[in-house]
Amino acid sequence: MNFSSMFPVSDPTWIFLGVLCIVLFAPLIFNKLRMPHIIGLILAGLLIGPKGLNLLERDDSFELFGKVGLYYIMFLASLEINMQEMKQAKGGALLMGLAVFLIPIGLGMLSNMFILKYNFIASLLLASMYASYTLISYPIVARYGLSRLRCVNFVVGGTIITDTLTLFVLAVVAGICTGESNAWLVLWMLVKLLAIVAVIIFVFPRVARYFFRKYNDSVIQYIFVMAMLFLGAGMMELAGMEGILGAFITGLVLNRLIPHSSPLMRRIDFVGNAIFIPYFLIGVGMMIDVSVLFKGGSSLLVAAVMVTTALVGKWLASFLVARIHRMSTGEQYLMFGLSTSQAAATLAAAIVGHEIGLLNEDVLNGTIFLILVTCIVSSITSDRASRKLILSGKSIHNPAAVSSKKTLLALANPGMVDRLMDLALLVRKENSQIPLSAITVVLDEDKQRQQQGTKVLDQAADIAASVNVPLLTKMRLTTNLAHGIVHEVKENDYRELILGFHKKETANDSFLGNVLPEVLNALDCQIVMARMNIPLNTVRAIHITFPAKAEFEAGFSYWVEETARMASGLGCRIMYHGHPDTMEKIKLELKKHAPIEASFFETDGGNDLKRLAQVIKKDHLLIIVSARRGSISFRPSLDHIFVQLQRDYQDTPIMLIYPSGYKVEGGETH
Repeated sequence: MNFSSMFPVSDPTWIFLGVLCIVLFAPLIFNKLRMPHIIGLILAGLLIGPKGLNLLERDDSFELFGKVGLYYIMFLASLEINMQEMKQAKGGALLMGLAVFLIPIGLGMLSNMFILKYNFIASLLLASMYASYTLISYPIVARYGLSRLRCVNFVVGGTIITDTLTLFVLAVVAGICTGESNAWLVLWMLVKLLAIVAVIIFVFPRVARYFFRKYNDSVIQYIFVMAMLFLGAGMMELAGMEGILGAFITGLVLNRLIPHSSPLMRRIDFVGNAIFIPYFLIGVGMMIDVSVLFKGGSSLLVAAVMVTTALVGKWLASFLVARIHRMSTGEQYLMFGLSTSQAAATLAAAIVGHEIGLLNEDVLNGTIFLILVTCIVSSITSDRASRKLILSGKSIHNPAAVSSKKTLLALANPGMVDRLMDLALLVRKENSQIPLSAITVVLDEDKQRQQQGTKVLDQAADIAASVNVPLLTKMRLTTNLAHGIVHEVKENDYRELILGFHKKETANDSFLGNVLPEVLNALDCQIVMARMNIPLNTVRAIHITFPAKAEFEAGFSYWVEETARMASGLGCRIMYHGHPDTMEKIKLELKKHAPIEASFFETDGGNDLKRLAQVIKKDHLLIIVSARRGSISFRPSLDHIFVQLQRDYQDTPIMLIYPSGYKVEGGETH
């Protein structure tokens, strides 16, 4: 049997199987070697590709899935940015983007003209290739939980500036060499670019918000997000730029509509890291031809100059930014690692330059070697810098401590399970090891409700499993619904209870029903009653009103922390309405947590719902911090809340929070 005739494998089934085997075993092998598995995927592609052992044919699937994987890397990087921190770091991102562009391009012009002896136009194009970078090693940083560090935001934000300038230089140089470039052409390119960016920024979020409100199916939402991603990338290509820029900007504008803790985000992340991104990395490896370096002295010289200039330029840029912003050595090297890897824009520039006759074969081969070396250096440096930062603990801003608060969701209405679960996941601390708990309480003789309760708990378990959050579920049979909830909370020492608003069944039915008042009077834990008329990720602003002296309640810090975490997760502004003294305490509490965009409106600390009814819109969330009778912040005007909610806030999403009280002997709370 002639085995040589079997290779390279061209059958799509066996090609896909080969890719899956690499994706499966590369991480296992390289984890044992203490090396990032990204390197393993690239080297595996080199080994099996046409320039290596020629085991697999580089068919159209690598072109298609590779491009999807590249867009995915940029899209995920922008989705995981903390937009509030990004706003504070915009000066640093601008500095990083300009430094990473100007320093390598300056060094490149010198080395290309005086060492490689290229002319000015060829030197400019080649130098611009040193400046661009692709966030190949970003998944490493995300895996270590460092994606929201200030230095990471600098590099991710700088991508917009650096790649835009690099691709713009490519378009202008290509136009000059083909005789099509003039001042009007450059101006027309700028107009097209600005118009497309404006469409993505102003139209995409509105379309997405409408879609998420209308359709709740997880598969449909995922397909919609992918469609938006490729629409943004395709539109950017119409402007003569690379699609990676459109993918990145699309991720930025959809960022606040896809919370980091949401099932949709986990689904996007899973599919990308399981299939598309590995496909791209393996495809990059299959393009590498190491043998070209040994076919002549000029190829080796060109590759050496390209690699050295790119690495030195990126190191100097990272050093400059780190010194200006007084960062640690670990942060500097993390910026260097993230900004070092070359891929999409570099390869695009090399191919275009070669096609128009500006760059020779040596540069094209040197580019492939540059991609290999920079990806390896980037992966190793990012991995080691991430480990160093975690071990030192010095540069991890606002770490989320493990929460000791146990939360219970009381579920009843099948139509509200997803909304209440989204709320619980949003306010949950990201690093918490405490599982969520969900209970449905039914009367022991109501068999129909018991069957419905089983479906409700299964639905909640599916949502929790999709985001890898442990959920304990329980159905409790009782003769009194309120007693069932109260006993469950007390027996397991839950410190927070989340439940939906009572659904009125008759005209004479009270706003709270019969269960909630009894639960409220019997428990000292924080109780959150929620009515989510719209999906949480479509909320555009949060209003919080609270009574005077709320800072003296036992649960003050807890509700401030939770609501701040909500605003951060949703990426929206939070507006506080209350007494000035309480405002000052809130500002002190907010300094302990991740930055948020907050506004403060001073009142007398009374019932402010009449005024707020004039300013709150249907896509705003109203959070009312109330107080139990007998507590220090209670005032009689709080008793009118329910009448006002029925009259003025029928269509408004609402959270009603009763902070935990001080427990005294006899079981009463104050």
